[in-house]
Amino acid sequence: MSIQSMDQLLPPEGVPLHFRIAGVGVRLAAQLSDLMITGIAALALFLFVMAIDLTTPGTLIAIASMLFFFIRIPYYAMSELIWNGQTIGKRLLKIKVVAADGRALTTQSLVIRNLMKEAEIFLPGTLLLTLDATRLVPSLLSLFWVMCVVAVPLFNKRRKRLGDIIAGTYVVHLPQPVLLKDMAKAIKQPLHSDQKFRFLTHHLEHYGAFELQTLEGFLRSSDRNKGPAAYQRHKTTLDALVDQIRRKIDYADSVRAEDLLAFLEAFYKAQRGYLEQRQLFGDKRVDKHHGTQDDPP
Repeated sequence: MSIQSMDQLLPPEGVPLHFRIAGVGVRLAAQLSDLMITGIAALALFLFVMAIDLTTPGTLIAIASMLFFFIRIPYYAMSELIWNGQTIGKRLLKIKVVAADGRALTTQSLVIRNLMKEAEIFLPGTLLLTLDATRLVPSLLSLFWVMCVVAVPLFNKRRKRLGDIIAGTYVVHLPQPVLLKDMAKAIKQPLHSDQKFRFLTHHLEHYGAFELQTLEGFLRSSDRNKGPAAYQRHKTTLDALVDQIRRKIDYADSVRAEDLLAFLEAFYKAQRGYLEQRQLFGDKRVDKHHGTQDDPP
């Protein structure tokens, strides 16, 4: 894994996350998988239309293109909405779409990026397939457009295509979230802060293993010696992180400045215990998007 393939994402919680950016090759493989799925569905529907004699030989290409279009558009947009930035092809290749600002994906951004795919690839590609040799100029113009949009991801750091640039998204490799060794056993001083803070079930249903790992990394960094500038940055991040978590889980009680770290330690222990209990019942909460897609970040 090269350093150039890594990217930092800053979610509202204030703790930087690091992802490996999905390259053009793996995205192309996912795209081919999705094309195969939508193509098979369009072919099945086309054969059904032919079987009931709703088409003529002169309209075969137009009918096939129309069916492919009306299957392809809902497939890409709806699957990424349902699976939080993944189509079947992306799930197979373990990549996903994320918002560049670190927030949850919105319906608008996913619809925009997939509609732009039509203008970038499918419409010019269809034009190339349907034009004959006597109409050379339109064919060459379409080919030039396709080559330009295909080259766009090669010349930006996050490998964004035009649809990603407009929608404010890009594609990353999925992290591998696991519950690591309990930090409470490795920390130098005992975590007694859970005696002061209490978390109920509804407080703990918002985050998953990936967020727990991120929180653990921040808590481990709190135990290191820091210079004045680094300490001030750490203090600012700590305050923002506690505030974000309190608002996300609807924790009504205030937290004093001297108790911010104790609050995070208590929340870490309670969240970890809750996730481990859920795993016993087969509920592996990977991240904070395990619920509905419209939950605020």
